[in-house]
Amino acid sequence: MTTSGTIRTGIGGWVFEPWDTSFYPPKLPKTRQLQHAGSQLRAIEVNGTYYGSQKPATFAKWAADVPDGFVFSLKASRYCTNRKILAEAEPSITKFLTQGITELGDRLGPILWQFMPTKKFEPDDFAAFLALLPAEQDGIALRHVVEARHESFCTPEFIELLARHNVAAVCADHDTYPMLADVTSDFVYARLQRGSDEIATCYPPEDIDLWASRLKTYAAGYAPSDLSMIAPDRTAEKRPRDVFAFFITGGKVNAPAGAIALQQKV
Repeated sequence: MTTSGTIRTGIGGWVFEPWDTSFYPPKLPKTRQLQHAGSQLRAIEVNGTYYGSQKPATFAKWAADVPDGFVFSLKASRYCTNRKILAEAEPSITKFLTQGITELGDRLGPILWQFMPTKKFEPDDFAAFLALLPAEQDGIALRHVVEARHESFCTPEFIELLARHNVAAVCADHDTYPMLADVTSDFVYARLQRGSDEIATCYPPEDIDLWASRLKTYAAGYAPSDLSMIAPDRTAEKRPRDVFAFFITGGKVNAPAGAIALQQKV
């Protein structure tokens, strides 16, 4: 019987000029960069889908370029989340989910619904939004995660709402955004954003070790005891969980090295 979920670490995207020398082999054609990234990492969070739609053939090509077990997390279109009334997002959600993302097949990871830092928690409207997120598309199960970046979301009511819909909250390691470390779904999703270009592994070795311990705790079905919970009195079901952790933004030059180092620890 499996006692721990799968832990995948990764980066945001795969095209970044400094990576041409810090991550990719010399003279590697850009058309083969995704293949190399797929050989070194276990996941990539795609930011381009936030700004515009892709063609089905593009998703199929991405899937073909990476090995079995690799997954892409897709950031949902900004037109879904950057709106005053979230309950009116259904047409944009449908457009995003039907653009061809299921061409990724088993390489399709969580869908990230990211909200502006100024977006405040309005319980009824947010509940209506979560109700619009389907459990499957074209016969493929979907996993949803939201990144709420306003302090008004730091309430047990929000945590309970996510849990009712089996939606994960981004556990953000960030200087200003709140950290929502509570377990609300059958997977956990962390965005590690405090890295430095001056550190070879993006995060210091001691922090790599710390996050490795936290990720393994989540994967085994528990919550790390050193992270504060928004709803401390709530107990999530003890079950193995898949875990995703991405080195994003801070220390981007060395994000691939950080992801590789962390993957080796878990």
